[in-house]
Amino acid sequence: MASVIESAWAYLITNFNDFQLACLGSFFLHESVFFLSGLPFILLERAGWLSKYKIQTKNNSPAAQEKCITRLLLYHFCVNLPIMMASYPVFKLMGMRNTLPLPSWKVISTQVLFYFVLEDFIFYWGHRILHTKWLYKHVHSVHHEYATPFGLTSEYAHPAEILFLGFATIVGPAITGPHLITLWLWMVLRVLETVEAHCGYHFPWSLSNFLPLYGGADFHDYHHRLLYTKSGNYSSTFVYMDWLFGTDKGYRRLKVLKSDACEAERKEM
Repeated sequence: MASVIESAWAYLITNFNDFQLACLGSFFLHESVFFLSGLPFILLERAGWLSKYKIQTKNNSPAAQEKCITRLLLYHFCVNLPIMMASYPVFKLMGMRNTLPLPSWKVISTQVLFYFVLEDFIFYWGHRILHTKWLYKHVHSVHHEYATPFGLTSEYAHPAEILFLGFATIVGPAITGPHLITLWLWMVLRVLETVEAHCGYHFPWSLSNFLPLYGGADFHDYHHRLLYTKSGNYSSTFVYMDWLFGTDKGYRRLKVLKSDACEAERKEM
């Protein structure tokens, strides 16, 4: 497996230069993973499939879904792509490389775990600040236009928010100067995580059912349903920051009430 990956990587670095891989390659990879993972949730909602796993009964209209996709394409090409291109000199300065040999899986996994932990810490505080009155009204309210989120709404946000919270995503790689393949893996996992958190479905196979500290769709869906001053659940991936600072109390109370109601139903049966 390692030899196959190295052969594929050798082809890439032979046929494309550093800038093409780091900027255009990263952008193409992001768009592919984001839309391929997010679009199925639009189809599920429209067709009504797997509705028993849907967290909210309300559905988004086709017009609202199409508006989201149109705005996303505008933001991605006019905001995300220029940011990736502008960030290239910074990452080169910080030591990013794309040469062979590839880093070991131990190095890659350690760095990616570090990125998740650091991103979660920074994102929590940035997200909490965005829920202050002025910033919510003028910036973050764009993201909350969708009280019933679906996968693609994960990146539907005001351009200022894209810049503000995007810092949380890139600061880890900027510190460590990773190999490009590590950066790509981090980007893919982060995209899949945020799409899942906004998907609007809580499946039996959802990671939050197996990883105690993982938030997932049920955790973040609660955040979208409530008014900005009472929402809580500000974390991106894990739940420990909300637990430490008590910003998940409403969510935990709701979980207890649901659990008690289910237990009462079982006893009646």
